[in-house]
Amino acid sequence: MAELSLTMALAHYDRHVPFLDGAVTVDGVALTVLDVGQGPHYGRHGTDRHERMLQKGEFDVAEVSFSSYLMAKDRGLPFTAIPVFPRRLFSQSQVYTNRAAGIREPGDLAGKRVGLNSYQTTLSVLAKGDLQHEYGVPWKEIRWVTFAEETIPFDLPAGVAVERAPQGRTMDEMLVDGSIQALMMPLPPPSILRGDPRAGRLFSDARQEEINYFRKNGFFPIMHTVVMKDALLKSQPWLVRALLDAFGRAKQICQRYYQDPNWSQLAWARHLVEEERRLLGPDPWPNGVARNRANIERFVGYSHEQGLISGRLSVERLFAETTLDT
Repeated sequence: MAELSLTMALAHYDRHVPFLDGAVTVDGVALTVLDVGQGPHYGRHGTDRHERMLQKGEFDVAEVSFSSYLMAKDRGLPFTAIPVFPRRLFSQSQVYTNRAAGIREPGDLAGKRVGLNSYQTTLSVLAKGDLQHEYGVPWKEIRWVTFAEETIPFDLPAGVAVERAPQGRTMDEMLVDGSIQALMMPLPPPSILRGDPRAGRLFSDARQEEINYFRKNGFFPIMHTVVMKDALLKSQPWLVRALLDAFGRAKQICQRYYQDPNWSQLAWARHLVEEERRLLGPDPWPNGVARNRANIERFVGYSHEQGLISGRLSVERLFAETTLDT
């Protein structure tokens, strides 16, 4: 029997290296794994992975924004997720402020202009939701300034103020000159990377805030998932479990990388691995449905509150039926 030829678009993370270098394959599949970035991350096969999958169906399988996937599923677009979550972030480290803006604590963001990549970016949704549910800051009292087109169109809920940044201006430029007083983004802005004294994090000890969040909620928040075309799921129902297994094997290989203290350029990489396990347990990156249910349900609630989906999608609707027992 001829092998099934498929394309899969992934970001170039350590947990995806086993796919990209051919160490992990899928029996019965001639799998072409494409390094495709998103936003400023330009892979060998271009960028805009989320849009190329969810708007154009360019790949058979792809890593996409969890937020945009929920919106796609809510609108009946022909994609279904595998319970694999290759990108995760806490929101607390991703909120940056202009130091002259007088923002000392989360409540000080009320009434301020705050930049976002887009309103529906997964980190944006998480950070807005965490502000309200973890810190009691009504996110509707903030004026949001967006810098990128939305992946999936939507109507803003009543009472939400969102404006588009002037063409040609970057989020970081507007932060340091005070045009916006804070920003939330899934990568450190250039001002932070170069140590510009005009910019800093909202939380002086963001790491401890994130440890507290994990201890309270029990999860490391999901940013991305992996989706496949519904037509492929229907014609090859065995494939979803085969892919889930392949991601599990890639994860095991990735974990073995860090047994070598010098696998990465971080001088204390092995110490950091051991410290993380003490703080977050042996596996803060679980795949499967059961161990991620609370994480997923909380984010679905945030998405609904923020007007991105019409109702609280059930976990069972989001993932392939044959994976619901994982």
